[in-house]
Amino acid sequence: MLYKFKSRAAADLILLEPQGRQILEIIGKTPGPTGIVTAAQIPAALAALEAAVARDEARLRAAQAAAQQEPGSADANPAEDEPNDTIHLRQRATPFINLLRRSRQEGCDVVWGV
Repeated sequence: MLYKFKSRAAADLILLEPQGRQILEIIGKTPGPTGIVTAAQIPAALAALEAAVARDEARLRAAQAAAQQEPGSADANPAEDEPNDTIHLRQRATPFINLLRRSRQEGCDVVWGV
């Protein structure tokens, strides 16, 4: 399943179901087949997404710091422990954040459907 997000202020954004569901849950929306983020709800949605991204990055930094402090890991690179194809929340959420920002500037709602 795909989520297709639309706004009159920007191009459509298509996300796979797991990522679309995650983003909708972060902004406090029920992940369903259709829905809307009204122009009035966009500032709170942006704040929630930005806070979630900050928490995710703090968690990653803490994990890297802990890996560096483990005995025998002085020469280890914490980034090597993570698969190269790992995509973090910031990368997944940035297109949606941009869509919300453009919609906020234009005063438009964001709707989605599957």
